Amino acid sequence: MVIRADKTIEKVVTSGLCTGCGTCVGMCPQQALTMVKNDSREIYIPELDMEKCDQCRICLEVCPGHSVDFKKLNLEIFGKRSEDALLGNYLNCYIGHATDYDIRYNSASGGLASALLIFALEQGMIDGALVTRMNRTNPLEPEPFIARTREEIISAAKSKYCPVAANIALKEILEQDGRFAVVGLPCHIQAIRKAETVSKKLKEKIALHIGIFCGHSDRFTETEFLLQRYGIKREEITQIHYRGDGWPGALTIHLKEGKKVIPFDSYIIFHGLCFFIPMRCTLCCDSIAELADITVMDAWLPEVEARDKVGSSIAVCRTQLGETLCHSAKSKGAIELEEISSSKVAQSQGMLEFSHGDLTVRFFLSRLFGHATPKYNRKLPSPRAINYPRALMVYFNMWLSSQRYLWKLIKPLAWVESRILRLTKS
Repeated sequence: MVIRADKTIEKVVTSGLCTGCGTCVGMCPQQALTMVKNDSREIYIPELDMEKCDQCRICLEVCPGHSVDFKKLNLEIFGKRSEDALLGNYLNCYIGHATDYDIRYNSASGGLASALLIFALEQGMIDGALVTRMNRTNPLEPEPFIARTREEIISAAKSKYCPVAANIALKEILEQDGRFAVVGLPCHIQAIRKAETVSKKLKEKIALHIGIFCGHSDRFTETEFLLQRYGIKREEITQIHYRGDGWPGALTIHLKEGKKVIPFDSYIIFHGLCFFIPMRCTLCCDSIAELADITVMDAWLPEVEARDKVGSSIAVCRTQLGETLCHSAKSKGAIELEEISSSKVAQSQGMLEFSHGDLTVRFFLSRLFGHATPKYNRKLPSPRAINYPRALMVYFNMWLSSQRYLWKLIKPLAWVESRILRLTKS
């Protein structure tokens, strides 16, 4: 049989729109796809075995890379279109944290997601959760898996500033008995919601969707850049934790002899200025996982930053399921929670402007240079003057960081750019 690229995920990969979420691999009934680390792009992409492929098109139907019909999915999930351009549909917004001090201290920000998963597991609401930890044998790469114990859920705490193909684990959910929670970035949640429209079996097995706020992912070269900058050899690394040990945490690299702790502000600046951003992330319109039951994120608020050195999470509850879970966990002492306004949520996430205000300009620039753009079935925001130079900066930083021989320029340039951005906000 002749394989037509327009009937497989190859169409998305060759157009540069693959998010690397792994959903096509997890959902392929013929097991014709595997996720591989692409050395040139420094992300994960699916690789097709043409002998196994029967061109069923499921890979295309579940893929969030080329299109996400937000209007349709909002109607199916919430019964109405999105009413808030920044936050999407929601019932209430909260700030809180795990009451277990160790979970709170060793998570990215407050441990709310971990505490909710553990509570749901111990209450029998779920039999396991799709989560991601750093690989135990290859510590610089992530490992999606189904956590079935408290300890396994805790092992997946903390952020991962690298590509994550979490949805390859959907295959395990389809093969195993029970009901499961899924935890992922916005593109993972988008893909799972699309997959649920294709597979009734998957929809019945997924009991809870927890989305993690995401300004953007990072190519593997960001970690390589940091290792080079601090003179760390990858063969000496036994573990790496991008967050944890209080809030906002630090990058802790465990070595065969000792460990190296890099302060949060010393490395997050490169992430924040998009130096190692994958191209597809520049075209994302959903930082806040608006199709989840609950979205969790850091509480980047001045009043919180001034007093909280352990960690607090913001939660946006979008469905009655999410709302009930949060209040049940609070009533039984698993979490602390108090209501906050939606304006406070928006204030806490500066990257919302990246995924909304700058998006129209980035779409324009991408098309100008002959690149494909995804279809979202939603109106893009009208750009302001500041969006143009900021979008150009993102693409310049992305290009610069892809040139290893220019890496010495990144630190001084980041210093200059961060101060220019502060001036434009003041």
